[in-house]
Amino acid sequence: MESITKFIRLVFKAVSLAMGVAVVALLIMNKIDTHNALMLLGIGVAGSGVAHLMDRSDK
Repeated sequence: MESITKFIRLVFKAVSLAMGVAVVALLIMNKIDTHNALMLLGIGVAGSGVAHLMDRSDK
């Protein structure tokens, strides 16, 4: 069970990082508008928050 929790935490952290990188890349290429960029960043922040809360609940 602990390995599944670690994997889920890793997935949330990876999605958060990927959203940030994707938004920066898409904005540089002018392929995304501000509204959609903020939506993607919101998903990234939410994933980061969930991963952080999972870290805090283990202690």
